[in-house]
Amino acid sequence: MMMFSTRGRYALRVIIDLAEHNDCGYIAMKQVAERQNISLKYLERIMPSLVKARLIEGIHGKGGGYRLTRTPEEYSVGEILRLTEGEFATVACLECNAEPCERSNVCRTYPMWNKLNDLINNYLDSVTIAELMKSDNK
Repeated sequence: MMMFSTRGRYALRVIIDLAEHNDCGYIAMKQVAERQNISLKYLERIMPSLVKARLIEGIHGKGGGYRLTRTPEEYSVGEILRLTEGEFATVACLECNAEPCERSNVCRTYPMWNKLNDLINNYLDSVTIAELMKSDNK
């Protein structure tokens, strides 16, 4: 069963929170942690990967915090989840850099798994942070 970890789910919540407060400049992670009811310590472990990937930018010191580097419409759920979770594949033979399966040319289920993989990736890439911000999305 494909399940996403708290790391991926929390990263989405952080990006959404920053997007919703984008007009406030840099936002202290303590505020995001309180609003999202997420441990500040846990968020501090997620933030560096978001900064390194240039999804957000941060400054230290008084008045510091984080903000988005793009508009909410320019972030896809797929890119955030791949960053925090790694590539997602429905079966081992579809993982990045997987050893070629000796049965792939005769496997009756390979086309189905491949199509499911495409559906999942295409769907997650089609959903933007801006769409998740809409209140009617609940």
